[in-house]
Amino acid sequence: MGSAPITDTSPLLERTDGTITTTFEYHTCETLGLVKMDFLGLSNLTIIHDTLKNIEANGKPAIDYTKIPLDDAETYKLMSRGDTLGVFQLDSDGMRSLLKTLKPDNFNDISALIALYRPGPMSMDSHTNYAKRKNGLQKITPIHPELEEPLKQVLDETYGLIIYQEQVQSAARILAGYSLGKADVLRRAMGKKKPEVLAKEKVPFFAGMKEHGYSEEASQAVWDILVPFSGYAFNKAHSAAYGLISYWTAYLKTHYPVEFMAALLQGAATNKDKTALYLGEARRMGIQVLSPDVNESVYEYSAVGDVVRFGLGAIRNVGDKAVADIIAEREGPRGKFVNFMDFIRRVPLTALNRRLVESLIKAGAFDSIDPNRRALLTVHEAAIDSVVSLKRKQAEGQFDLFSDAEDGGAEAMGDASVTVPDLEEWDKKTKLNFEREMLGLYVSDHPLSGMQSILASLREMSIAHLVDRAKTMGEGQQVTLAGLVTNVDRRVSKKGNPWAIVTIEDMESSIQCMFFGKVYEAAAAELAVDAIVQIRGQVELRDETVSLRATEMQIPTLEAEDERPLVITLPSVALERQRMMQLGQVLANHPGYCEVHLAVLDEKGNAQVLTFGDRFRVKRDTSLFAEIKILFGPSCLPAA
Repeated sequence: MGSAPITDTSPLLERTDGTITTTFEYHTCETLGLVKMDFLGLSNLTIIHDTLKNIEANGKPAIDYTKIPLDDAETYKLMSRGDTLGVFQLDSDGMRSLLKTLKPDNFNDISALIALYRPGPMSMDSHTNYAKRKNGLQKITPIHPELEEPLKQVLDETYGLIIYQEQVQSAARILAGYSLGKADVLRRAMGKKKPEVLAKEKVPFFAGMKEHGYSEEASQAVWDILVPFSGYAFNKAHSAAYGLISYWTAYLKTHYPVEFMAALLQGAATNKDKTALYLGEARRMGIQVLSPDVNESVYEYSAVGDVVRFGLGAIRNVGDKAVADIIAEREGPRGKFVNFMDFIRRVPLTALNRRLVESLIKAGAFDSIDPNRRALLTVHEAAIDSVVSLKRKQAEGQFDLFSDAEDGGAEAMGDASVTVPDLEEWDKKTKLNFEREMLGLYVSDHPLSGMQSILASLREMSIAHLVDRAKTMGEGQQVTLAGLVTNVDRRVSKKGNPWAIVTIEDMESSIQCMFFGKVYEAAAAELAVDAIVQIRGQVELRDETVSLRATEMQIPTLEAEDERPLVITLPSVALERQRMMQLGQVLANHPGYCEVHLAVLDEKGNAQVLTFGDRFRVKRDTSLFAEIKILFGPSCLPAA
């Protein structure tokens, strides 16, 4: 940016992608009076806006997010649990882990975290030191004994650590008597990390400290701290502003979880992996995500009561005009659609083409009025054909002049009718595959449901965890993943060698795995869609995309197990928190397919049966039974 046309200051170059740049490098432009300004769009501001809109649409009082209290205990509890997936700046795997260690309880902690969770501070363990010092696990030591009292007011809120640029400036003013302007010059000189510039600044800084009565040792100690820290010290105003958005989104997730997750899913609508990740998070939170519905869905994801509803706009081949026509018709005088044929008769021609109706059927959008998807797909073309010609005649005014104009020719439409046959519905696998085809992911269920524990035993980390940590891990790192094959793209290289790009996914995300040479030859026969595989390979990073170069693949043996639930019977007095936590650990150590039920007996011997979640499914074996009996006694399990 400049006060006059940029061409008056610098030659310009138009790149092949159309962007225009100066031909002078950054520092030259700066000396010529030009200012570099970044304008960043934050999708989280849209998510906040959409959440507020969802709150009102869901019949709840509107809120002013700028007046949200910054001391809400429940919000800090959510952060301390690391339940911040989808929360601005706090949703990475590493950040969630750090939150559990830190256990923030005030806004200063959030601001500090955002400043600390970056490569520079993390390379010096500043983030973990902050967490340890906050919780009394590490002693707060002064930079130098002489400096403890003078810097107390500067470093107290950050537990003796220099985190912000403003602290560098304050230290220079307090210790060396710098003016605000001179302190900023020092900060910028340190930030540029040029030895000759730092050498020039060191002399007046040491002189200033000596003049204020500090020893050479104290001066050197603070200089040795300030120089490396200033290179990555964060602007506090920036950190606090980001921290405020983080807090707002965490507050909304805490107090308006359904509305927040609907907004979050809408924000990720064009990113299949993000959508799958947030769907998994919604399920973990106990929020049901319903399939799209011609009678209930709007264009976008919506919050309806305590559930999230998929939007019609998420369905492949369904455009915004068709959705608007469907909504307008069902909200008209004739109300919601009664059945499939009622829908076909009533919607305008813009929403009545074969591809669109087929997509609605496969996505489950008619399930609430005609639940047999297979039967609907069998007759949808005939149903459309029977109505289209009548609708066209209606549009051309060829109906009886004495018919009721207000009913839109409904009586004539009644002549167009196709009987939906009574067919056996598709199996679960077929239904889910069609859902994935139309929506980009599985919605009503997942082929891996109930297998979370067994997958966890086959892999080192989830796919989402790998994608999140890949940059930190670096290229070439070996890792083992497990998941469902959803696509196999077999190719031949220019040299005639076969290879393949294989997409696998787990419950949260997906990744492409490359198979070359002997690795491909060994695995080729077993590479098939719907296979459950265990793949070991090297992490690769290309243009922010994470993939795996396979070095080995196995088809794990998924043994057939006794599918009866394992029932643990306990008196209510035995439900102590500590023993329940121990039981959870025992179950987690024996992953499998078998569901676990807990029969809790009251004083009269009546049982209330509770079901453990899918992540606690187990493999029946004698060692598991023995560990459970050690916890609760031999009578807690039925006789073999």
